Amino acid sequence: MKRVFKVFFVICVVICTFVAIPSYANSSGVLVGNYGDWNVYTFLEGGKKVCFMSGQPRKKEGKYKKRGEVFFFVTHWFGEGNKNVVSISNGYSFKEGVPVTVSVGGKKFTLFTRDEMAWTENQKDDDALVALLKKKSSLVVRGTSSRGTKTTDTYSLKGTADAWRRMTGECKAKKK
Repeated sequence: MKRVFKVFFVICVVICTFVAIPSYANSSGVLVGNYGDWNVYTFLEGGKKVCFMSGQPRKKEGKYKKRGEVFFFVTHWFGEGNKNVVSISNGYSFKEGVPVTVSVGGKKFTLFTRDEMAWTENQKDDDALVALLKKKSSLVVRGTSSRGTKTTDTYSLKGTADAWRRMTGECKAKKK
């Protein structure tokens, strides 16, 4: 559960980085590189460096009227040894009890949800999903909003391998 709240904090930092005034954004998270369709950021949490990469979908499908920003994240917490933590912010509250699915390279992953966020179940899934992100060209995320609206988001994976290497180098995490 601690991991869930940390990822929620990262999401807040990213949103502030995109919408806040520049001086606040610079104190919350620093963009350290852009790689194809992915960005790499760092910030300090409790004096420890946190690094993450994020991408946004190239294509968003669904019969919705209003939807917030949508992001796919991979995060390293250098000070705690958490690496390759996968999470998604889908721009709406998910329907309770309905999982999100991520498909990449012919493999399907099921993520659990809480409010607007979704996470993999364990480190094994994180590592397997991240390995595919670095090798394949696209991924598809399917979710259901609290109102029952189904969405399908397609992400380009262009630049993910380079973004992951930069993120890992920034946080000096052990490569897998």
